[in-house]
Amino acid sequence: MKWISLIILIPMVIMLWGIFEQMIIGKQFGDNPAPDWVLLLGFFMPLLVLIFFFKLTLHTRIDESGIHYRFAPVHRKERHIKWSDVKNIYVRKYKPIAEYGGWGFRMGRSGTALNTSGNMGLQIEFTNGKRLLIGTHKPDELKRILAKRESAQSG
Repeated sequence: MKWISLIILIPMVIMLWGIFEQMIIGKQFGDNPAPDWVLLLGFFMPLLVLIFFFKLTLHTRIDESGIHYRFAPVHRKERHIKWSDVKNIYVRKYKPIAEYGGWGFRMGRSGTALNTSGNMGLQIEFTNGKRLLIGTHKPDELKRILAKRESAQSG
């Protein structure tokens, strides 16, 4: 997330300097100055993207009915996966860039992934052959929950 912020912040700083020079001081910004509204747009659009990235949160809950997740603000409502639709489920280490092309809501050769950072996730293999990986920062807790569920089912 740090490198994304840096990539977005650099043009914002340049636009802010242009806004300061052209709109505050009254000196044209560059040899072929853009209208003021373009400078403002060039500052506020990356700002909105940055805010969007910082607002991304992934909530996961597992209970007896299944797996509930919400990737806010992308998903407005919580999504639910029934246990009857799950063929296999486990916690695994993955390669976000190699397998899915990065972080976020991603589709790759390994299926669909929802992740915000890191390289640990809950891998879900569905009965229809599809796969979903939900990123986690709590792999040990997930392993305990899955082990508890498995022992309850077998016992």
